[in-house]
Amino acid sequence: MSPTTLPAGPEHGHVTFLGAGPGDPGLLTLRAVEALAHADVLVAEHEVLDVVRQHARQGVAEVHTDADPSDPAALPVPGTPQLTVVDGTSATPAVPAVRDAAHLVMEAARGGRRVVRAVCGDPGLDAYAAGEMLACAAAGVPFEVVPGIATAVGVPAYAGVPLRDAQGADVRFVDARTASDRCWTEVGASDGTVVVSTTLDSVTAAAGELVSAGRKPDTPLTVTVAGTTTRQRTWTATLGTIAQTLKQAKVLPSPDGGRPVIAVVGERSAAAQRDRLSWFENKPLFGWKVLVPRTKEQAASLSDQLRSYGAVPHEVPTIAVEPPRTPQQMERAVKGLVTGRYEWIAFTSVNAVKAVREKFEEYGLDARAFAGIKVAAVGEQTAKALVAFGVKPDLVPSGEQSAAGLLEDWPPYDPVFDPIDRVFLPRADIATETLVAGLIELGWEVDDVTAYRTVRASPPPAETREAIKGGGFDAVLFTSSSTVRNLVGIAGKPHNVTVIACIGPATAKTAEEHGLRVDVMAPEPSVHKLAEALADFGTKRRLAAIEAGDPVTRPSERRPGGRRRRTTT
Repeated sequence: MSPTTLPAGPEHGHVTFLGAGPGDPGLLTLRAVEALAHADVLVAEHEVLDVVRQHARQGVAEVHTDADPSDPAALPVPGTPQLTVVDGTSATPAVPAVRDAAHLVMEAARGGRRVVRAVCGDPGLDAYAAGEMLACAAAGVPFEVVPGIATAVGVPAYAGVPLRDAQGADVRFVDARTASDRCWTEVGASDGTVVVSTTLDSVTAAAGELVSAGRKPDTPLTVTVAGTTTRQRTWTATLGTIAQTLKQAKVLPSPDGGRPVIAVVGERSAAAQRDRLSWFENKPLFGWKVLVPRTKEQAASLSDQLRSYGAVPHEVPTIAVEPPRTPQQMERAVKGLVTGRYEWIAFTSVNAVKAVREKFEEYGLDARAFAGIKVAAVGEQTAKALVAFGVKPDLVPSGEQSAAGLLEDWPPYDPVFDPIDRVFLPRADIATETLVAGLIELGWEVDDVTAYRTVRASPPPAETREAIKGGGFDAVLFTSSSTVRNLVGIAGKPHNVTVIACIGPATAKTAEEHGLRVDVMAPEPSVHKLAEALADFGTKRRLAAIEAGDPVTRPSERRPGGRRRRTTT
């Protein structure tokens, strides 16, 4: 999409200086989410935009403040009071028209636009936000401040390092990049906790400054990089041993040595107790990259559950949904709903709900067309899709969420109490006959209608295919036999180091037929139970490594070796 030019105007807009927190999007405040939802323009660094953009409205413009200064596109056009940005709906990266952030913010606000200037952590602790606020005040641009969780406070909390104890030790905050000799002398003379903001390649020098200022070399120290994200990593050492610790961990020297880190120094900083207090990095699937062969819509709640275990879900659709080749059967069935042809309608998937809803909208109908009709649904997500449509299901299986489970609860046809004996069953073209046969056995007539076709999805990007075959994923969740067949067909077979988790015996059998070793199987056919089983597997794997005295690693960090047995949990 070509850039959108926002012409400067005489009207002043409004600027919200917003704290985006340390990196975890879940740490945004409610006020921050509200401000983002009403923003016309987002101004921030690339990494901060990644945190806040999911809460912005569609079509919001993005302006990056950290474009490469050597890029000619990042320079202002002389004599042109215009700001060029890229529409937020485009996949094309945005570049700012100027490198001065204060100028950029005010340019974005012209013409009455609502601007969110997002910064990492809290605006009150940002080195440049105060200057940008003063520039807005001088130009008469109204602004407000939405505080965020400060990086120097949030990162230690996620690293399991409380900054104060029951004795209430002093806490000092130091930015090593701007600290003066006097500052180092003052914190060196104190026996309180010191939180140092620095970089990975400068943390050893900061430790040396503290020792030179009077701190003992054996003072406990923790260093955390990428805090509050699933890339977080923390090292525990002392001021005198941190250089050796980082060298042994092979993190220095490195190309990314300039990455920001938070170091916590002090006898009372609980560094010695971090093995018991490290709640975030000890999550069962912390940092695991988990492949979910489903669409974003289908995988939403599953991906949220995986994130709660510390995993990084990666959705890859293996099935694409298309309309039926002959729509007449579906059209007759929908008209039959309106004319009273059916006693029941049964939905076995979210796609079936979507197909019927789209046909309703095509005819100008809404949920009121279901009046007088009993509605059945298989699965939590199917029921939620119906509720979103305005329909509350009358029947959801009390046990197994499957066609068999639905049949166990489905009442037999009774000519006395059931004025109509017909069921409308909208479903996929490849669905099994279990439900149809079971309903007929219960005395019902069934209109088995193809509401949509399922076809193999297009292959994922080359990078994803290489990660699947090369061991870049730590685990893959297979929720049906078709997801096994289709993933192998469009992307290749997962690497031997990848943990294979299957929703049930049939899916596991299909995986084994394709040469895969099944490590985890859900105790019951539920995607959420499958995720729980994988988390249990991750916990047992972590504990086994700790008991053996080995470092805790992810499966993708393990060299290809012996095959592991299947674990049913």
